[in-house]
Amino acid sequence: MTKKIHVGLLFGGLSTEHEVSLSSARNVYKALDKSKYDVSLIRIDKQGYWHLDATPDRLLGTADVAGQLAAEATETVFPTPAPEIGQLLPVQRDDGQVAQLSQEGNHQKIDVIFPVLHGINGEDGTIQGLLKLVNIPFAGASVLGSAVGMDKDVMKRLLRDAGLPVPKFIVVPRPRRDALVFSEVVDELGVPFFVKPANAGSSVGISRVASEADFQPALDAAFNHDNKILIEENVVGREIECAVIGNEKPMASITGEITTEDTFYSYDAKYLNETGTTLTIPADIPGATSDYIRNLSIKVYQALCCEGFARIDFFLKEDGEVLVNEINTIPGFTERSMFPVLWEHTGLSQPDLVDRLVQLAIARHERDKNLKTSR
Repeated sequence: MTKKIHVGLLFGGLSTEHEVSLSSARNVYKALDKSKYDVSLIRIDKQGYWHLDATPDRLLGTADVAGQLAAEATETVFPTPAPEIGQLLPVQRDDGQVAQLSQEGNHQKIDVIFPVLHGINGEDGTIQGLLKLVNIPFAGASVLGSAVGMDKDVMKRLLRDAGLPVPKFIVVPRPRRDALVFSEVVDELGVPFFVKPANAGSSVGISRVASEADFQPALDAAFNHDNKILIEENVVGREIECAVIGNEKPMASITGEITTEDTFYSYDAKYLNETGTTLTIPADIPGATSDYIRNLSIKVYQALCCEGFARIDFFLKEDGEVLVNEINTIPGFTERSMFPVLWEHTGLSQPDLVDRLVQLAIARHERDKNLKTSR
């Protein structure tokens, strides 16, 4: 009998997208084939503690999942360096401030981590760096791909330098905020325009600015989430998305289109307003345009040093021009999320998809083990 692979499903996190992560983790858990995988639920709460949740019952519930999980008594754990195997060691809180290694409890050997952490402190290279240090394989992009994919400033500059088409944008670090002049922004980008945090996901902190009265509140909203913001031109066009999986030889899904009743694809439109957003898969666009976007998706994926999986978002203008909006290196896995739905329509079921992503993680780890780390 083949030994099962022990998957640690890592979710929650210190992020404004904590609740979205719970929904994504629920779907990934359901999709993992329990005949092939033993699954441990590893939850990072909103204070940053790691918990080994004993059963999936709370996660699989629908009402106040975050509150129920927070109230559940669970073992607090943390990954520690182990050269040959990944381990989660029990820890003991000291007055709620310092975590110390506990002498009790069973050490948990983890073969591979499947992170479903959206936004900062999960999708930005921080968790990926930790998992590399403790030598545990993990699904998705590694440190560099995660970091540049999260930072919209660095991402867009890398894409632009690679000759890939992106909208016009201005980058504003916090110290330069007072020097911003609304009329100068309008001269460069036109009006309306969008203001967004450089590092955030799920449209958190994004505002559409149509007049000078909108300007300062939009800056406030974006700077609440990051110390660097982007001001980006308003692109009039259709929103087309494509999913990519793979390491050295990535492959792209069919394309899909998002239409929304909102002025832009906001957090509410993505996760709360089920009737205000429509997913059209495959996208109703010419075959040549779809092929171009799929090929461009792979170029974006490779230019940003991604592996494992990602979703790339585009604008398709009326004249046929395609612009790259952004990449998501841990895209949503909820029931309404484009990434798994695109692959289902491409012919890869959700169980097959998560199986492929786990295998890609293990293959990359085995590949990288051959690299020299000493002279």
